[in-house]
Amino acid sequence: MQQHKDGPTVALLAFPGSNCDQDAQKAFAHVFGWQLEVVHASASAFARRPDAVFIPGGFSYGDYLRAGHLASIAPIIPALKAFIAEGGAVMGVCNGFQILTEMGALPGALLPNARQRFVCDQVECLHEPGPSSCHGRERGQTLRLPIAHGEGRYYIDEDGLAQLEAKQQIFLRYADNPNGSTAAIAGICSENGKVFGLMPHPERAYLEHIGGTDGQCLLRAFAATFV
Repeated sequence: MQQHKDGPTVALLAFPGSNCDQDAQKAFAHVFGWQLEVVHASASAFARRPDAVFIPGGFSYGDYLRAGHLASIAPIIPALKAFIAEGGAVMGVCNGFQILTEMGALPGALLPNARQRFVCDQVECLHEPGPSSCHGRERGQTLRLPIAHGEGRYYIDEDGLAQLEAKQQIFLRYADNPNGSTAAIAGICSENGKVFGLMPHPERAYLEHIGGTDGQCLLRAFAATFV
């Protein structure tokens, strides 16, 4: 993995079945002028330590067993776990969020949508205020973002939810809960504010003519954790 001359090294994890990797490449190129460095799931290590890791959406390994599970035991995962343990910055979107919960990097689980239907839509999200870079700065801010998932219903038990609330780990909620997620949660972060998982796609909302630019603020907020 080579450091890109115009910016930090951001590793883009590619699993069999990932299909949002090109979206991510184009979004990061447009917003920051960065070329993401593709790291395949079959690799046993990063060639060099990246500055950050982005895990895109899709249907890794066909979502067999359940979404994100087989990806969570891929050869690259021990290296990703070590990177996270060292305080590395990671963002997982959609299938990436599913993978992060399956591997234990974030609490909770992503279950089939409440109505057992795939949901593809533009939704309003409440950008919750809090301490991490991906939190909103003011209460009541909203973002309009696309979603596309069949297993996007975030679930966590009452004790776990209480912990998320107490530690201000929720940074994104649905205004009109489209999938039945616990407490309308759309995105959470780790306790140290370095690992982010969300079901909406910020990398598909960076240009007006493809649905708006609200995703840019989340990508820039993620970048603020390592730049």
